[in-house]
This record gives sequence, structure tokens and C-alpha cells, in this order.
Amino acid sequence: MSAYAAPLKEMRFVLNELAGLAELARLPGYQDATPDTVDAILEEASKFGTEVLDPINYSGDREGSKWSQGSVTTPKGFKDAYRRYVEGGWGALPVRPEWGGQGLPKLVATAVEEMLCSANMSFSLCPLLTQGAIHALELCGSEALQKTYLGKMAEGAWTGTMNLTEPQAGTDLALVKTRAVRHGEHYLVTGQKIFITYGEHDLAENIVHLVLARTPDAPEGVKGISLFIVPKFLVKPDGSLGERNGAVCASIEHKLGIHASPTAVMVFDNAVGYLVGEENKGLAYMFVMMNEARFGVGLQGVSISERAYQRALAYARERLQGRDLVEGGKTVPIIRHPDVRRMLMLMKSQTEAMRALAYVVAAAMDTAQRHPDKETRARSQAFVDLMIPVVKGWSTETGIEIASLGIQVHGGMGFIEETGAAQHLRDARITTIYEGTTGIQAGDLVGRKIAREGGATAKVWIAQLNKLDAELARSGNRDIQALRSRLAAGAQAVAECVEFIVAGAGKDPRAAFAGAVPFLKLMGVVAGGWQLARAALAAEKALAAKQGDAAFFQAKIATARFFGDHVLVLAPALKSTVLDGAAGVLALDEDQFLGA
Repeated sequence: MSAYAAPLKEMRFVLNELAGLAELARLPGYQDATPDTVDAILEEASKFGTEVLDPINYSGDREGSKWSQGSVTTPKGFKDAYRRYVEGGWGALPVRPEWGGQGLPKLVATAVEEMLCSANMSFSLCPLLTQGAIHALELCGSEALQKTYLGKMAEGAWTGTMNLTEPQAGTDLALVKTRAVRHGEHYLVTGQKIFITYGEHDLAENIVHLVLARTPDAPEGVKGISLFIVPKFLVKPDGSLGERNGAVCASIEHKLGIHASPTAVMVFDNAVGYLVGEENKGLAYMFVMMNEARFGVGLQGVSISERAYQRALAYARERLQGRDLVEGGKTVPIIRHPDVRRMLMLMKSQTEAMRALAYVVAAAMDTAQRHPDKETRARSQAFVDLMIPVVKGWSTETGIEIASLGIQVHGGMGFIEETGAAQHLRDARITTIYEGTTGIQAGDLVGRKIAREGGATAKVWIAQLNKLDAELARSGNRDIQALRSRLAAGAQAVAECVEFIVAGAGKDPRAAFAGAVPFLKLMGVVAGGWQLARAALAAEKALAAKQGDAAFFQAKIATARFFGDHVLVLAPALKSTVLDGAAGVLALDEDQFLGA
């Protein structure tokens, strides 16, 4: 079974040539993100992923986490791996220095997060949720709450969770029934939450639950939701841990994948909770954490794709089967066969496109937070808001396709658990569901990010695509010109769909929303082509200057061309589905689905 090796050359190329790391390092507070520092971080994170996390990925999946009388034991090796994670200071990378963090850009932390997830998705979920909780408290928590919790959470001594879902309240949080009653300086929280990732575990000494609940006099619906911190152990005034709080894990779920990650049913029985911000504004605060988590889940799509690709590539280079179509003769590795190459190129090109888009969005997050110009911050945040559902939805849907292709490359051996290929597909399957299904992401994209603002931000992005087209036109490379025509058709497809959504959402929202998921895929495909086209131009420039690894840059151009011919080519068809597909979606009465 091949070991994970972080694609450091690819990561550095994207960080520097596409995401603009050097420009971010000039923003206030990011001066420590020097090339030497970032390179050192990437090298150490790569070692941690390969030497510590990857060896316990398969065994952790086989063993799974175990529940007994309210306590959860993670698989062998996880506790030691988490100790080494804390000692390495990995959780502190993007946290502000005043809370014990290193204050590095989100972009740098994103590259590290990708490595951890590729090496061991189940393990990485605990730090992912903790980072989201930290970010929410940084932006919305009182000074007292920040002083009590952020230092320990940045250090990794305490972890964080997000408690939204209840048995009767999934996506529709208006149905939340958990109650919070004021009791002096705190609240008493009572209710049940389900699907809580790392809601109970043995990795850290305390777990900080962020819980959505209602106060007795709260308004109905989402306007009456508040956010509370409910720690597993209460914290004394001196910062030490006190008695156990009334937050108990009743069970953990038995799942298709991510077996080593405990998914808890949490019961709160008059648990002491502390209000975050103001009453009845909890949903807005939780969305801070939710957006962080949605971006992180999108990155999981990238990570699982990279891991599935590496495993499939290693197998294809070793597996001897069949004869060469031209030369004949002896048996050859299956990578020599055109269809296997097609599958590997689908895996490689889409993984690179998703990674580039995710890193560019991460850089925009940094710009939105730290740029000194208010208008630049606002434009960057608008771009982030537009692209978060695309990163989450497109990357996770594509991640499942790539993990499935990985099994196909293995042939029958891919269906056998011992090769490891099947685990990637099982683990990837949840990513399109949690933190909002693909349909929820697509509805957010169409309703809030396109229709509500008249397509303004989308049109700014389309203008960027048109500007890039002018740059592509100046290239003398035949492959880049072929890609240019595909990308131009994709940009036109997006533009037509945006006009359709803006014009029709108010008149017939069902028609617009019927094509929401195909539109999200269209956005992803075109955004991925946008980034690969930029990568091809950067590679062409490096080749002309005779800089760096010529084979690497030639591969960038060839990969971009493949993406254009095999993926971007889908854009006009997706446009047709968005514009004309609603009639078929809405044609049947409910009883007609029965077929009786």
C-alpha cells in the first residue's frame, strides 16, 4: 500500500503563482509569511502527514472509535498523533498572536490542512472543527470568553465542536428545540444534538461545544436562535478545569466511512452555557463557523482526490496487464493503456483545478481580513461569499467521482478493502452531505449569491474571465489556444445562466432552483478552468525564461489542455440544463413518482 507524499512542488506553484503568497505577506500582520518560513512549514507538515498520520489511516478505519458509558476511545495511535500535533503547534498557525497563535495567513494554513486531510481525513476533522470554533469566538465572543477559551483552543489542549442538528432539525434550523434558561451569570442548556463530529473523544482534556439553542421568550423561527459555549468541563477562574458539565455523549453513529472520527449524539441536561454575543443572533454567529467549515469540507474534496490519485497512479505504474497497442510484445504496466491514462488525467487535472481554486479563495479570505483598503476588503469578501458554495459543492462532488475513478483504475482489486482505494470512496461520500448538502450549497449560490444581488459579484468575476481571455489570446502555444476557446465558451455559459437566474428568480423561483446544482457544477468547472488557464500562462512564461523544471511546466500546460477538452467541454451542456431543464424536473405530480 503506497504511502502519502505531499505534492509540495505543485503546492508551492499554486501558492506563489496563482494565490499570490508574496502579496499577502505584505499585508499588515502577515510579515512573518516569508518564503523560507512557509517552505519550512510545508516541509514539516509533509513529514507529519507521511510519518505520523498516514500510517494510522487504514488501521484507524479498520478499528474505528469505540463508545462505552458516555466515553469515546479513538483508535490506536490517534492519541499519540494528536499529542504530536499539539507539540508541533499546528493548530496555532492561523490564530492571532494575542491568543498564542502564529498569525500566519489562512492560505498557508490551507496548504497544511490539505496535507493533514489527505494523510488521514478522520483525524483532520477534529482540528477542522476547532479552527472554526476559534474563528467564531475571535469575531463574536466577548473578551471574557476569549480570554478563557481561545488560548487553550489555539494550543490544542482543548478542542471545539459545532452543535446545530437535532433529530427533527437538520438543515431547517428554525425547528431547533434545545432550550437555554438564564441562571445568574450563565444559562442552563437542555436538549439533544446529533451528528456532532468529535463531540466526545480522548484526545484532549476539554471539549468546547458551540450550541444553538432558544431562550424561553425568543421569537419563533431562525430569528430566535442564540449561540452558547457549553464546555465538557467547567473552567475555574484561574483557568484550571473544574467539575464535569451536564453535556454527555449518549452514543456514536455507525457509519459508511470516516470510522475513526466519532460522530456523537450529545445530550445536554441543564448544562452550564455562556452566551456568545447577543441573544437571538446565534445563527449569524454560527454562520461564521459554518463558512469556515464549508471551506474546510471543500478542501477535503481536494485532499481525498489527491490521495486517491496517488494510490491509483502507484498501482497503474506497477500493475502488469495487457500488451502495448502499438508495440505489442511483453506485458506492460496498465498506465500504458489509453483509457487508464484518461482516468488518471481526469483525476490529476480536476484535483489541480480544485486545489488552485481553494487556495485562491483562501487568499481572498486573507485579503478580506487584512487589506488596508476598505473597498478591496469588501470586493474580496464578496468573491469569497460567491465561491464558498462552489468550493464546497463542486470539490466534494468531484472528490467522490475521483475516488470512484481510483477504484476503477485498480480494477477488481479496488473493490478489495486491503488495497485502501475503497476507503477513500467511503470517506469521501459524507463530504457532499455534512455542513450543508450540495443542494443547499447550490440554493445558497443561486438565491443569496446571484439573485439577491442581481448577479453583481458574479459579473465582476465574469469580467475577470474576459480579461484573462485577452491574455490567453497573446499566447503562441497551441494547447493554450485550444483551452482558451473552451474557457470562453464556459464564461459565456455562466454569463447566460446568471442572466437567466436574475431575470427569473423572482417570477418563478422553482425554475431557477431546479437547475441550481447543474449551475453550481458549471461554476466549478469554469472556475477550475480559469485557474488552470492562469497556471498554463505562468508555465509558458517559466519555459520561455528557461526557469525551473521544464518537465513540470510542460505538464502544467498539457494538464490544462486536457481539462479543457474533457471537463470544460461540459459547460455548454450544463448551461442547457440550467436554462431548459426545469420543465422535466417539475413535470410529475407527487403521486406519479410512485409509478403505480
